Amino acid sequence: MYEWSKKYQVLRLIAIEIILMVLMGFFTAYGPEAVPSASRSSVKGDQVSTTAKSNILQKDTSVYAMYQDVHVMIWIGFGFLMTFLKRYGYSAVGLTFLVGAILLQVALLFDGVINIGENGKVPLSLMGLLNADVAVAAPLISMGAVLGKTTYMQLIVMGIIELAIYTANKYIGEHYFMAIDAGGSMFVHVFGAYFGMAVSFAFGIKDKPKEHNLEGSTYQSDLFAMIGTIFLWLFWPSFNSALLQDDEQQRAIINTLLAISASCVAAFAASALVSNESKFNIVHVQNSTLAGGVAIGTAAGMMCEPIGALIVGGFAGSLSVYGYKYLSPLIQKKLRIHDTCGVHNLHGMPGMVAGIFGALMAGIASEDMYSDSLYQIFPARAPSSGERLAELKSELGINAGIDRTAGQQAAYQLLALVVTLVIAIVSGVITGIILRIDICGTVSEVNKFNDALNWELEDDNEQEIPRKARENNARVVEQVPMSHI
Repeated sequence: MYEWSKKYQVLRLIAIEIILMVLMGFFTAYGPEAVPSASRSSVKGDQVSTTAKSNILQKDTSVYAMYQDVHVMIWIGFGFLMTFLKRYGYSAVGLTFLVGAILLQVALLFDGVINIGENGKVPLSLMGLLNADVAVAAPLISMGAVLGKTTYMQLIVMGIIELAIYTANKYIGEHYFMAIDAGGSMFVHVFGAYFGMAVSFAFGIKDKPKEHNLEGSTYQSDLFAMIGTIFLWLFWPSFNSALLQDDEQQRAIINTLLAISASCVAAFAASALVSNESKFNIVHVQNSTLAGGVAIGTAAGMMCEPIGALIVGGFAGSLSVYGYKYLSPLIQKKLRIHDTCGVHNLHGMPGMVAGIFGALMAGIASEDMYSDSLYQIFPARAPSSGERLAELKSELGINAGIDRTAGQQAAYQLLALVVTLVIAIVSGVITGIILRIDICGTVSEVNKFNDALNWELEDDNEQEIPRKARENNARVVEQVPMSHI
């Protein structure tokens, strides 16, 4: 019976991909950037057409470079960061590969729905691929909260539902609230973290989280997880700046690098401070060193000055460490939320910091600080009419805004953060209840955190090693294992 259940999962996986193929066939087409242009082929010779080509290719190459950086973060960074579990490395990397590939296609469709062309087709372009990659980050963050406790079909179904709600929430935040979130700290990190925790909460309602002998890590598994950390740390400036342009993109790269550097130093220091022997904890180093990249995301392109970026990054790194040390065990005990990878500490709390800091920076933004680019960064603050609007439109191509004040923009930034948090929690609990239905399959307690459930392993004999022998190989730490943090 159990084997038939696994066969049905495979058939459902195939069915989902076939459905995506059909939807792609009916509702997608190459965007204007990918369609042969008359200006490139109607002129004989190379003088004019070469110039046109070079301009287009130069723009596309710039987008592609950032896109590839984000691509590496999603599949290598997130994948390897979750390999810390001693018996779940194949699944951490492999399921990130599988789930990410499925959800990339789903994200393209969902993102395209709000940008659908006059021909009724979703236009596909490099910018669309970049937006899809950023969107996929949200369900992969949520995956970290339930890692080792779900089937791959549960992860795929969770991701599809989450992407639909993510797209709707982001549309509300960007188009109705006109909130600014350059690095996706609110719409991606906060949403993904609390959605995943809400799903885990729904699981905990039915079965109280129990300690599992495979939740720990080994020296080798922690080393593999550090590969993900380093890749994420290196490419985070691209993640926060990829969707920006000109001086705003430059500031985002600088601010992110400074913030993530400060969070690295602060995380190491805080880790040693909370240790009885003033030693570094690999869990903190794998995760909290990245918190600055999340915390600066919303205000990445704003004029927060280098000192501001350093302060925010350092604070986030310290906050994340204390979250792992003290807050996560409390949340698991009191709320029955089992957060396998500690996404609340890496993505949730730093994302909240980002939202609040972004509102603060929006509240003090003025023409003295930004000149006319103020209205490019905060489109809602542009004049709705008059000579000033005509001047801005002719010089910078700025469209009419709604005459928001700095205080009003700050209020809408906070509103977007609160709405994102509420939607993530409510929809996450509902999704968790749906995932408990056996149609997606379930993982028994004995099979949790074990690659043997879904993978052919060459060292299957290791499963026969007595439990005590396996535990002797696990890393000994003074706090609860990573999956309990």
